[in-house]
Amino acid sequence: MEQTPIQNPSMRLAFTPLERLSPPRPVDRISFIAANCTGRRVLDLGAMDETAFAAKRGLGTWLHEEIGKVAASVEGIDSSDLVPPEGLRTGPRSIIRHVDSSATNQFLAALDPSPEVVVAGELIEHLENPLGFLASLRANPRLRGVTLILSTPNATALHNCLIALGSRESTHPDHLCIFSYKTLTTLCRRAGFEDWSIIPYFARFTEMEQRNRGVRRLMVRGGQRIINGLEWLFPLMSFGYIVLIRI
Repeated sequence: MEQTPIQNPSMRLAFTPLERLSPPRPVDRISFIAANCTGRRVLDLGAMDETAFAAKRGLGTWLHEEIGKVAASVEGIDSSDLVPPEGLRTGPRSIIRHVDSSATNQFLAALDPSPEVVVAGELIEHLENPLGFLASLRANPRLRGVTLILSTPNATALHNCLIALGSRESTHPDHLCIFSYKTLTTLCRRAGFEDWSIIPYFARFTEMEQRNRGVRRLMVRGGQRIINGLEWLFPLMSFGYIVLIRI
């Protein structure tokens, strides 16, 4: 898969209530992001994914691991206690170091050579100040011209709308905010970016499937297929968004 060109249809949004939005069809999050890191030097922010690290390793469902298979090199950073002081070697060309994402710019100052791609997978919804975080990346001269790839859950995801009918909500306790197509556009604008593209991604119920066996596992798979079909028809109800940004 070739690296995705960055386009910016959301720059033309007028933010009227009934304005028609035209996002592309959803993609698979992990394979899409990994393909855009192929052969490139990558800085992976919040790389650990500690909520499912042990379960995902070796199964093709851990983003950091999949990037490491195709990238020229991967420097991951994460504040998780699972990362030892000396770092966690995750592959022949990849490592995760114990660094908080708020110290990204300090870490970059010592990183040589500079990355060609910065990945922030499922990270900004955990931050107290996502706008300040993105603005700091935009202002860093070492990242000028670098591609930033972030992903985050969608506020209008189909599965959340469906379970809300039964008075339920699926939200991780570490999430401090949740974004929509328009709020991501506002975030990019206010951070000072000029070139970006917002791409929906499909729901993947990997952890739920792993927890179940037999008929229940088949039901999870069947439910995912139904939801993915509806996401393809209605991209604004996809599980989340990938944002490609030229810093």
